[in-house]
Amino acid sequence: MIGATDLILAFLLDLAIGDPRWMPHPVRLIGRAAGGAEKFLRRYVSTPAGERRAGVLLVLAVVAPAALVTALILFVLRSFSDHFSAVAATCAVVYLTSTTLATRGLIDSAGLVIKSVKEGSLESARSHVGMIVGRDTQALSEKDVLKATIETLAENLSDGIVAPLFYLSVGGLPLAVAYKAINTLDSMVGYKNARYLHFGRAAARLDDIANYLPARITGVCIVVSVFLVTLVRSGLRSLSAADRSFRIMLRDGGNHTSPNSGIPEASMAGALGVRLGGPSTYGGVLVDKPYIGEMETDDYLSASERAVMFVKVSSVLAAGAAALVLALRSLP
Repeated sequence: MIGATDLILAFLLDLAIGDPRWMPHPVRLIGRAAGGAEKFLRRYVSTPAGERRAGVLLVLAVVAPAALVTALILFVLRSFSDHFSAVAATCAVVYLTSTTLATRGLIDSAGLVIKSVKEGSLESARSHVGMIVGRDTQALSEKDVLKATIETLAENLSDGIVAPLFYLSVGGLPLAVAYKAINTLDSMVGYKNARYLHFGRAAARLDDIANYLPARITGVCIVVSVFLVTLVRSGLRSLSAADRSFRIMLRDGGNHTSPNSGIPEASMAGALGVRLGGPSTYGGVLVDKPYIGEMETDDYLSASERAVMFVKVSSVLAAGAAALVLALRSLP
């Protein structure tokens, strides 16, 4: 089990450096392992039932080793007894813990989109948003680009920040890495298309289960962050702003193909007074998704900037809560 201090240091490290491409990163290793395992398993399946069984084997072959290897690494690091080695081991644990978080990466990615829009470069904005969303972005309007940015901020606040913090506080680094493996598999094979409808079913279902509680915690974190930010800026309006975020979360949280993504997106939509969701194109196919929220403003640029602020505050709240849980668990 990692300590509260380790977690806070890891959170700060992620904020400071993000995920530099030149440093080793467990998620990239998990992705390569998953890709290799998929190629191997597909050689031996030719029916939908066979693909479903292979998909289960893929999950077992990636998630379990990720957790076990992490536990082994922690055991070795914690076995060092001399002062210098113990300090080095703590630094390694902090770094490994930081790799489960994606706060800096999410904020920076959204910032690039917003910056491009401000500079009047719609093509650049489309290119940047295409790196963080799954939909087709080549023909998106400025409003749709910003709407997609807000949606991915809300969804990845859950997947990339709150969920890892939740699992770090519940089961330590091995469970957090197992979650990252599940989430990585879902992003690779969890699609409802001809190639992955059956093969990716196990990964998609497991990801839905793993994100059930974190998504709802994220929705509440957004509500609280709205209250705090509005309290500082507008005083008495904070209660009505938080109430709107909470009300829209309850009303529209189910307006999504995912059982989880709609919760933080609805909470964010209510916080910003914008409407998210609606028809989107994926691989040239138009998908008619329900709308989320009420459009009280059409200033999606300002809304995007406020969404980044809410993500920052929500991240701090979640990290503080996770550290508090770990501190309480360490008490005699």
